[in-house]
Amino acid sequence: MKIIDTTTYFEEDLMMKLRFNILDPYVDKFIVSEATFSHSGNKKDIKFDIKNFPKFREKIVHIVLDKEPENLIKKNILSNSDLRLNSINRIREQRNYIFKYLENFSPNDYIIHSDNDEIPDLKNFDLRKNKKKYVIFNQKMFYYKFNLSLPNLDWFGSKACKLKNLKSIDFLRSIKNKSYPFYRVDTFFSNLKHQSVEIVNSGGWHFSNLKNADELERKYLNDENHADYSLQNYSKEMIKSNLINKTIGYNHKAKKNSSERFQQTKLTKIKLDSLPSYLLNNLKEYSQWID
Repeated sequence: MKIIDTTTYFEEDLMMKLRFNILDPYVDKFIVSEATFSHSGNKKDIKFDIKNFPKFREKIVHIVLDKEPENLIKKNILSNSDLRLNSINRIREQRNYIFKYLENFSPNDYIIHSDNDEIPDLKNFDLRKNKKKYVIFNQKMFYYKFNLSLPNLDWFGSKACKLKNLKSIDFLRSIKNKSYPFYRVDTFFSNLKHQSVEIVNSGGWHFSNLKNADELERKYLNDENHADYSLQNYSKEMIKSNLINKTIGYNHKAKKNSSERFQQTKLTKIKLDSLPSYLLNNLKEYSQWID
């Protein structure tokens, strides 16, 4: 039984190095999917370079998607919802492109998928001993620095299952974050609701937005929420203010269409002992990302 970690890439070498080093003792292969276009549809150069990660050269499979999805909305004037839906479809295409590269693995091999800044704690949970059909990792949320936490938030980032139970990467990503009781008949007819789900609490870390102001502006203008940020007139000065004040301009607990989505939320500085051991052993190297 092998463990295959899969993720997507958009100019995040810092996070990729961290991910590779934390997961290396537990993972047999890393599959990294990169596209020649951003989530907003802008053309981009291929930036992932395996030479930057020589220690993991034998484990990394880098794949490149060079064709946009066929189901994009195309018309002269796109609404905010059109732009967001197109972004979501580009993300799905980049994720699902991974699936075709899994055909040479065994049906009983485990496939993990998450964004590259969502890192499962495989030291805390041994996939090879898992008895459930699906595994979902409940992860701690961090912003800007490794020890600036967004408290009291359940972040279900990394998800895993055996290849034989994997219908697509987007399917795995979309599974509901709970285990339903046996009497829930609707689970027999749903792709998203399942009875055999292991929720791993203390399941890892989501290190979001570990970037400077210039990098964050580029990300915000190109990710799936780029239309929302444009609508809010989000500027580099606002980004700098958030970095200085240790706040984020988004409320994760607000409903999707609520005006409260863009409320300022204060981050909390935490002790370093809850961080991955690799980070604790290399604090000097990552000192600029410690508050």
